[in-house]
Amino acid sequence: MRARSAARDPRRTPAGQRLSTMQLVPEPGQNGVDNQDSVLVAGLMAGERRALAKAITLVESTRSDHRVRAQQLLDALLPHTGRSLRVGISGVPGVGKSTFIEALGMYLIERGHRVAVLAVDPSSTVHGGSILGDKTRMELLSQRSEAFIRPSPSSGSLGGVAEHTREALLLCEAAGYDIIIVETVGVGQSETAVAGMTDCFVLLQLPNAGDDLQAIKKGIMELADLVVFNKADLDPAAAQLAAAQMRSALAMLHPASPNWQPPVMTLSATRKDGLAEFWEVIEKFKSTLTASGEFAARRRHQALAWMWQQIDSGLRNRFREHPAVKSALAELSVSVEAGSTTPAAAAQRLLALVGRHF
Repeated sequence: MRARSAARDPRRTPAGQRLSTMQLVPEPGQNGVDNQDSVLVAGLMAGERRALAKAITLVESTRSDHRVRAQQLLDALLPHTGRSLRVGISGVPGVGKSTFIEALGMYLIERGHRVAVLAVDPSSTVHGGSILGDKTRMELLSQRSEAFIRPSPSSGSLGGVAEHTREALLLCEAAGYDIIIVETVGVGQSETAVAGMTDCFVLLQLPNAGDDLQAIKKGIMELADLVVFNKADLDPAAAQLAAAQMRSALAMLHPASPNWQPPVMTLSATRKDGLAEFWEVIEKFKSTLTASGEFAARRRHQALAWMWQQIDSGLRNRFREHPAVKSALAELSVSVEAGSTTPAAAAQRLLALVGRHF
């Protein structure tokens, strides 16, 4: 994949000059964006990391007025999205995800790309913030002007993926980042979630972490587009054996794509060995699926799934905010905890309170 050229960058003139912030400011009221957010849109599209960070904070807010502003912001930026390659990275804690992503990010930047990393951390039960702090663990990458790293607490979201990761992804695309990496904590359903919002899903593995039969038990293998054994330098023989076992295991499963058989490779992120080969596989993956039409089909399917996820989330919020539900919820919760009411009966009573006016 070639680095993004000036001719394809919506923020540049035909002569290749980057547009100024004032040239990008939309007229007040355009797409529903007010004066305050018009400046934010312009700054974001000019590639300002501060504007991008403020925009992501806005879409992550739970305030109702912020949610309205966030939707208007996304509507205004939507025509400028969809031009990046979205790569999902997952794996168990300790597999070296942050080290790998930093090494890959530096490799891509050296080749003319702009890289955004959306690192979703598990939330602390004490203060609600991120536990791992991936930005502090990617020190070199975070210092590069061509990179943007956003650690976000999962805040209890199903699968460990923040509820608004998809919106943040679109904002990064509008800001001109042509490679978007979504890192998840690798706990349970996070892999399913990230595979449903990215173009290519990469699963990092450790040598000596389990045999091929154990790998088959993890249904996640059916979602992987590429399996990588990191830290291969620690025990090259074990890494090669684990890769061979994984290939045998994958041969027994149905691949996620009829046009792509997931490769298995080894590398060392700390030594930067295998990064070029890794990215060659990613480029081949994109070209193969693009030629078959599956790449675009995946994007369309993901957009539809996102719509239903937003509907589910909106219905849950409206249900919780319903006056009758708020009035009865505390008493029913106590009754369920005391064992005097079954959870099913309590749920039915709350749903009945909402009725046809929901």
